[in-house]
Amino acid sequence: MKETLSKIYSVLIINLRKVTLSISGYYGFIVDYINLKKKDESKRFKFSIKDLYPCVKDKTVTTEFEPHYTYHPAWAARVLSKTKPKFHIDISSTLHFCSIVSAFVPVKFYDYRPAKLKLSNLDTYKCDLNKLPFKTGSIESISCMHTIEHVGLGRYGDEIDPEGDLKAIRELIRVLALNGNLLIVVPIGRSKLAFNAHRIYSINQIREYFSGLELIEFSLLPDNYQLGLIKNPSDSFCNKQNWGCGCFWFKKT
Repeated sequence: MKETLSKIYSVLIINLRKVTLSISGYYGFIVDYINLKKKDESKRFKFSIKDLYPCVKDKTVTTEFEPHYTYHPAWAARVLSKTKPKFHIDISSTLHFCSIVSAFVPVKFYDYRPAKLKLSNLDTYKCDLNKLPFKTGSIESISCMHTIEHVGLGRYGDEIDPEGDLKAIRELIRVLALNGNLLIVVPIGRSKLAFNAHRIYSINQIREYFSGLELIEFSLLPDNYQLGLIKNPSDSFCNKQNWGCGCFWFKKT
């Protein structure tokens, strides 16, 4: 009974803090609104209550960001700056990556749900990662980042297949050219399936699945993302993570 009451009390305290922060945020918004009205002598913009757009959670000491999807495209872009491919194929990675990198390298982007992006040096297509539309050994530079962990779970309308991720890996290895570069990003930590969101892989699983390729570089963004990307972390460190971001640069030799 005491344990239950303690849990209820903890939940109430957490929610009370959230409510307090929310009230404080809106109070600050009203104060800022009044101050802006007082100081707005030029009246350059139409200023109406019906156009209010309260953003009350942004007054933070530091700028918050999503760690995985900030760090891994930055990592991949740095690899491409080294390899300098004539063109690059990206399979279903975050659109921030292909859209920015295409400013410097021609990119062809493929996705199960094609993206209607209109940018120079960037072409977009539909494809199934388990049936890539490329000849064997034909692609010299390819990436598939934060993607294979989803394949076969039905999250994006694809067919349910417990082996979907392994089939996708085999396809990526198949189409990779001799001396070609493959960039893979997956969640790393304690191996488990979080249906229907994603899989989390142990470091040994990834080594096994890509054993036919040479690992050029491995960097990990740990749960404590404030540490930044760590090159070549120990297996024990990797396996302690709940939701690490593993960045792998493979080459077919």
